Amino acid sequence: IKRHLEALAMQGLAERGLYSRSRDLVRFAEWCGERDIATPAEVTKPVLERFQRHLFYYRKADGAPLSVRVQGDMILKLQGFFRWLAKDNHILGNPASDLSLPRKPLRQLREPLTVAEVECALGQLDVTDPIALRDRAFFELLYSTGLRRFEALRLSIYDIDTTAGTVFVRQGKGGKDRVVPIGERALAWLEKYQSEVRAEWVVDPQQEHVFLNPDGSVPSDTTLTIRARKLLRQAGIKKVGACHLFRHTMATQMLEHGADVRYIQEMLGHASL
Repeated sequence: IKRHLEALAMQGLAERGLYSRSRDLVRFAEWCGERDIATPAEVTKPVLERFQRHLFYYRKADGAPLSVRVQGDMILKLQGFFRWLAKDNHILGNPASDLSLPRKPLRQLREPLTVAEVECALGQLDVTDPIALRDRAFFELLYSTGLRRFEALRLSIYDIDTTAGTVFVRQGKGGKDRVVPIGERALAWLEKYQSEVRAEWVVDPQQEHVFLNPDGSVPSDTTLTIRARKLLRQAGIKKVGACHLFRHTMATQMLEHGADVRYIQEMLGHASL
């Protein structure tokens, strides 16, 4: 698995993708170890089909099953792993080549927030509290630019051009860079956060990340997701979503106000229209 991940890294797979594959492949290796399967050569198609059944019947701590998307993603990663093993002659054949993927249900777009709901949610934050001020700047950024959560957390202070009113997104999804416009309101909240809060939290003078924790570290994806859900709940909003809901709302409002869908595509960083 380590050598497979090294090969993917050499091909340019992003760190997030490498982490995801490492987590799922190690999970498969542990499952195999519990059944005394020690080497890739011992893995046959029936073994992989047993693992598929394991994923289907597996229940999380809250009793919920794994989603069809999660199950399918894990099988795709296994197919990639065994394809690499066979291609590089580590095994004689690829036992995963004929595995059938679970059929994904047609996805329904989540209902976006209204303008009033966005204002109500953001208004729940007491910006006299430093962490709440950071959160306000973060969610204003998502709402203004449509950045993904991980893209916003990865932003450097040098990626925000206040003069031009743009944000440079480095290595977004698919490893692609892009430049997106940012509104004056979001810029004002970012400036307030950086001058009043971030300057006090910086521990390492070389730290370039915009969004920090009080100890100078970078917040995790999960931290901001939990805070977004709490914010929406406090505002009495029961719509499904968290950080991504601000991105989805931005795109929907742009479309409703006459923006060209191709411009929205570019802003969101989608490869497909």
